[in-house]
Amino acid sequence: MNASDWLQFALFIALLALITKPLGIYLTRVLDPNGRTWLDPVLRPLERVTYGLMGVKPDAEQDWKRYTVSMLLFSLVGLVFTYAILRLQDVLPLNPQGLSAVGHALAFNTAVSFTTNTNWQSYGGEGTMSYLSQMVGLTFHNFVSAATGIAIAAALVRGISRQSAKTLGNFWVDLVRITYYLLLPICTLFAIFLVSQGMIQNFKPYDKAKLVEPVSITVEKKDDAGNTITGADGQPVTEKQVIEEQTIVHGPMASQVAIKMLGTNGGGYTNANAAQPFENPTPLSNLIQMLSIFAIGSALTYYLGRMTGNQAHGWSVWAAMMALFVAGVLVCSWAEAKGNPIHQGLGIVAADGNMEGKEVRFGIFNSSLFATVTTAASCGAVNAMHDSFTAIGGLIPLFMMELGEVVIGGVGAGLYGMLVFVVLAVFIAGLMVGRTPEYLGKKIQAYEVKMAMLTLLVLTLSILCFTAWASVSEWGLAGLNNAGPHGFSEILYAYSSATANNGSAFAGLTATPASGNPHYNITLGLAMLIGRFFMIVPIMAIAGSLVQKKISPPSAGTFPVSGGMFVVLLIGTVLLIGALNFLPALALGPIVEHFLNAQGALF
Repeated sequence: MNASDWLQFALFIALLALITKPLGIYLTRVLDPNGRTWLDPVLRPLERVTYGLMGVKPDAEQDWKRYTVSMLLFSLVGLVFTYAILRLQDVLPLNPQGLSAVGHALAFNTAVSFTTNTNWQSYGGEGTMSYLSQMVGLTFHNFVSAATGIAIAAALVRGISRQSAKTLGNFWVDLVRITYYLLLPICTLFAIFLVSQGMIQNFKPYDKAKLVEPVSITVEKKDDAGNTITGADGQPVTEKQVIEEQTIVHGPMASQVAIKMLGTNGGGYTNANAAQPFENPTPLSNLIQMLSIFAIGSALTYYLGRMTGNQAHGWSVWAAMMALFVAGVLVCSWAEAKGNPIHQGLGIVAADGNMEGKEVRFGIFNSSLFATVTTAASCGAVNAMHDSFTAIGGLIPLFMMELGEVVIGGVGAGLYGMLVFVVLAVFIAGLMVGRTPEYLGKKIQAYEVKMAMLTLLVLTLSILCFTAWASVSEWGLAGLNNAGPHGFSEILYAYSSATANNGSAFAGLTATPASGNPHYNITLGLAMLIGRFFMIVPIMAIAGSLVQKKISPPSAGTFPVSGGMFVVLLIGTVLLIGALNFLPALALGPIVEHFLNAQGALF
């Protein structure tokens, strides 16, 4: 890293720290049904009308079971709604390109993906989705799935901060207030800013531009049904095509990019994602997009401290997250700046490091920073192709997701995921000093520890079991772009991304092979559902248990949940569990690839 890189990194962290408190205070008001904001004169009447149309009594709170069931039912209806739009896309309006209906397996995968705030895309956005599908089917979920994550985090914090109670709030009220008072206003301003930077926002049909120099490419030959034709040797038959024109994409891009970043949804309007000049026009848009990915997740730590009456605890959780994040950025950028180990072994020193798969407008550091930000949060937007990172550089985004997306994490999901580790850290501290573990005055007992471990086991089993299945199956190997450990990393990354509800990809795995094999789309869809809802349910059970407990005053033997010792213990707990669960798999993928690269092996 040179001086410019250090300056950019310092600026990013400073800006994030500056917005954490004011946004956290605003979140406190939004998540209080009686909280007042400067938008009340405009939005309060709309809020009341919405409750009336939904048949919701805003003053009637729910216990953890009713809160969770409401969330699950809402998510199910949204999933079916989006699936229907995608399957009927060809007969619905706002489809100037005449795009066909989305196939059943891909429609299932995509509907699940956006419902779970994952936004994994087994397709190229500009060539698959109509304007209606982008706005109504997908952007709708970008808002409500983000709001759902924040609502679950708020319910857990209420469970921690309240005592001798039964209820955790009202899911419908949280959903409406978060969407109206937080996401919509910020995204409106954000979209206007993105348009000012050169991002498009229109409903024009795509343009065609003649190339000055036509390009010849070799592609697989297809039959009338779109399937690849194979020869007598079983290999695909190829043919040459001459490309004489380029398609220039149009559409409502800025409005979707704003919420995809702020809501840590990820995905991309175009296949090239945030590396596409329309989706990320300038260095300033690149910085603000990265900052928006972390904004709400960072502010929620301040909300935690404010609601529990222990602001030092909130900042300690933030410090633990940031320590892990800074370490990840430094390792990733170091590996990419150092370049390909094979080149080093040949005595070749690349002045610019490893630029393969990176947008030259952003360079190595901004690509490494973006990659770490997007995987530390459950965003998944990318401005570089992670498949082209060095083995160690690609290890960092992969490991960030396997920690459970708790390094800032997704909106809401990062906080409630980290609080699971807090429960375990406090439990471990209690065991070490021989006292009943307490967290902010509430005893941590067997039930909370079991639910916390269930949450982490769900994450681990989903990632490792699906990876193992795909890595030994014909359908799994058919989608690989690389062999050996790098091919294994492609599979491991895909299921890590799906289960962690991240959505980024190594960009080497073909989730929809030319044969039309649906296995990846279906299994990745199942991994997304498991990673979202099979983790939320035990977390809500923890909230339901904690809210009923009394808060005991601190004593001389109370373990402090703020300060350096707590931060170190929390980081150690996160790393220990992550390392124990995934080190064997990582050793088979990026770690062994690094050592084989150093010996000149290619994959």
